[in-house]
Amino acid sequence: MTSEQEQAIVAVHVRGLDGMCAGCRAWWARLTPYPCWQVEWATSRQALADTARFLESAR
Repeated sequence: MTSEQEQAIVAVHVRGLDGMCAGCRAWWARLTPYPCWQVEWATSRQALADTARFLESAR
């Protein structure tokens, strides 16, 4: 996965007015509480990339 794909997941899977994930409802007709596993995965990947960039710049 690229950073662009992770950003797209985070952009689509947002909290709906009812507290459910709007992306899961629109794409798969699933009532999934927000944050869904896609958002958790994408944000963890972004955090890992940010940490790696920080550690690389600290060298």
